[in-house]
Amino acid sequence: MIKQANSVPAVDVSRALALAQETLDIEAAAVLGLKQQLGDGFVQTVRRMLAVTGRVVVMGMGKSGHIGRKIVATLASTGTPAMFVHPAEASHGDLGMITASDLVLAISNSGESDELNAVLPTIKRLGAPLIAMTGNPASTLARHADVHLSSRVEKEACPLNLAPTASTTAQLALGDALAVALLDARGFKAEDFARSHPGGALGRKLLTLVSDIMRSGDQVPRVGLNAGFGELMREMSAKGLGATAVVDPDGGLQGIFTDGDLRRLVEKGIDLRATTAGQVMHAHPTTISADALAVEAVELMESRRITSVLVLDAGGQLCGALNSNDLMRAKVI
Repeated sequence: MIKQANSVPAVDVSRALALAQETLDIEAAAVLGLKQQLGDGFVQTVRRMLAVTGRVVVMGMGKSGHIGRKIVATLASTGTPAMFVHPAEASHGDLGMITASDLVLAISNSGESDELNAVLPTIKRLGAPLIAMTGNPASTLARHADVHLSSRVEKEACPLNLAPTASTTAQLALGDALAVALLDARGFKAEDFARSHPGGALGRKLLTLVSDIMRSGDQVPRVGLNAGFGELMREMSAKGLGATAVVDPDGGLQGIFTDGDLRRLVEKGIDLRATTAGQVMHAHPTTISADALAVEAVELMESRRITSVLVLDAGGQLCGALNSNDLMRAKVI
């Protein structure tokens, strides 16, 4: 019987789940198996990568190349300058990207990739250190390398034991292990990570200053000490902060009046029409420096259970204001 070209094979549910579970078991075992293979080669690799004055150049063909690109991305984002060079393109001019000050990390499970082995003599003549990540210490690549990193696995997760599965998972895990060891040795901190990820959530939290997102100039609500209650309310409504600063004739900050203060005064039955800003304000308000991190403003507002805060410049003068909505728009919270 000839199967129709557009027919969809039936799925044996129990077999599909069993194969998926077996795949995860095999790949988990492959990663755990690397622990027993770690040793002097790993330590030498970390030392050499720390000492390199150029970049870590990662090379690999096929699936190993895909893994290599991910390793490059992880190294680069954690303090180790790195780039990927395709072995096939290297033979057609891209070897010019590699210098003697670089270090080459060549990845091949078999260690017999023709494209990689073809450029080995040139890499050796350049004098760039060569690290081989392979599953075969007797391979051509491993024998020509200065250091061999074993990524050997017992078997692939593929039922045919052909498609790179467990071996590429092992390569990826070994690359992550290198990156973690390197960032620790460099004293790499969260602030360093944020600088290379300015568009991410961590970058926003660790790099955004209060001055970057605060309201300033005419956007900052403020009234004088003798302002009447009507003026006080108009300023609060116009600026939409839910509060207003109260300042002396020289512009010095004297206090703050908030929506919460208004509610409490109404509950007390006070005749607000006869009051001034100086009489109803809350003296000694919570403030934050314009140079502080925005995430510090979040922590301050949460600890004081307030929704807005006034901002002071280096001279202690009122220069801005922000509330929780401003912080949310900036994606700090």
